[in-house]
Amino acid sequence: MARIKGAVTTRRRRKRVLKLAKGYWGAKSKNFRTANEAVMKSLRYAYVSRRLKKRDFRRLWITRISAGAKANGLNYSRFMFGLKKLGVALNRKVLSEMAVNDKKAFATIAEKVKATL
Repeated sequence: MARIKGAVTTRRRRKRVLKLAKGYWGAKSKNFRTANEAVMKSLRYAYVSRRLKKRDFRRLWITRISAGAKANGLNYSRFMFGLKKLGVALNRKVLSEMAVNDKKAFATIAEKVKATL
């Protein structure tokens, strides 16, 4: 039976890792071992950050809505409670965009919320 050598598979794996490490500083882009460590760490950061991104954006949207609500004489929690009571089905992303870019429409919604409270 013929002996199987792993050179092709190893080269393919190493080339893939070094391609991912392209642009890293110093030996991290040249040496396989250091490049592999750096790539594994960066892939771990990327995985975690994809989850953190959702939290960060939600915090940003809430901050923007809160600022818009305060400008119209309400606090965030009363504003959101009023929206729920009104049956307005706008999510935080859309509300934050309105608070930043379309202040007139946001003020109209805030007035309707004030009327229901």
